[in-house]
Amino acid sequence: MSGNEKPAQPGRTRRLAAAAAVAALEGAALAAWGIAMLAVGILGDPDSPRQAEAGGVTVLALAAMPLAAAYGLWHARRWSRGPVLIIQLVALPVAWTMVQAGGVMIAAGAVLGAAAIAELVLLVHPAATDALGIGRTAEQ
Repeated sequence: MSGNEKPAQPGRTRRLAAAAAVAALEGAALAAWGIAMLAVGILGDPDSPRQAEAGGVTVLALAAMPLAAAYGLWHARRWSRGPVLIIQLVALPVAWTMVQAGGVMIAAGAVLGAAAIAELVLLVHPAATDALGIGRTAEQ
C-alpha cells in the first residue's frame, strides 16, 4: 500500500447505495405486484379469488426479502449481500423466461435481467466487499 492510500473501512459507498437502490426497487415492484394481485382477488372477478388472494399475500411476503436486504446494504450490513446475490441469481432465469414469452413480457424481462446483472456487478466488486467487511483477514 502506498503512503497516500487509506485502508478500507466498512461503511456505505456509492456502490452500496446503488445496490441498495436496485434491491429496494425490486422489492417495491414485488410489493406493487402483490398488492395488485390481492386487489384483484378482493375487488375483482378472478377465476379463483382465494388463489389470487393467496398469491398476493405470498408475493407481498417475498417482497420483504429484497426490502430488508436493501436496508442492510444501505447501512453496510455484512449479512445483506448474500440474500441479494441469491435473489439476482434466481431473477436471471425468470427474466430469460419472460423474454421468451414475447409481447410486453420482453421488456419486463429485459428490465429484470438488466437489474439483476447490475446488482451482481455492484456487489461482487472489491469496493463493495471491502465496504461490507467481507474477505478481510484478522491482520487487516
